[in-house]
Amino acid sequence: MVNWIWFLLILFGIITAGVTGNIEVVNKAIFEGAKSGVTISFGLISILTLWLGIMKIAEEAGMLRQIGRLLRPLVGFLFPDIPKDHVAIGYIISNMTANIFGLGNAATPMGIKAMKELQKLNPHKDRATASMSTLLAINTSSITLVPTIVISIRITYNSANPTEIVGTTMIATIFSTAAAILLDRWYRFKNIKNK
Repeated sequence: MVNWIWFLLILFGIITAGVTGNIEVVNKAIFEGAKSGVTISFGLISILTLWLGIMKIAEEAGMLRQIGRLLRPLVGFLFPDIPKDHVAIGYIISNMTANIFGLGNAATPMGIKAMKELQKLNPHKDRATASMSTLLAINTSSITLVPTIVISIRITYNSANPTEIVGTTMIATIFSTAAAILLDRWYRFKNIKNK
């Protein structure tokens, strides 16, 4: 559905430009957009490669296991209906760790794997479980200590101080994650009460 919306918006824009005699503006926007896309992509590739390398070193050094141990009680509290040794717990911890370091692109595959494992535990395959909803809420709001992707984009566009957003990002994501968890708990309590 979203693909159709984008297609119609682009088509409407091109038709409007043609009717109003501004087709050269569309051509310029296409080439400028392509140039910006390539520039941003190279900037993101370099910063993601750096941070994924750091994550790999941290994994080899055992730091991710330590973070996992720190997160395990929290994950147990947030996902009480998942068995403690289930493989989904590992994917959820990896997803949360990647999000904490602002690596949304690296977190996504772990989130998808966690959802697939949670679906295997789901008795009603046609609707999401409480754990699936919790994971989606936490993944969407995710506490971010280092917003690597945004810093990379700011570096690409020659920001005077690309890391100045770290503090505000941390505060904003702490509040958004707290709100997501509170709403998730409220809906869980409401569902239990209604049953």
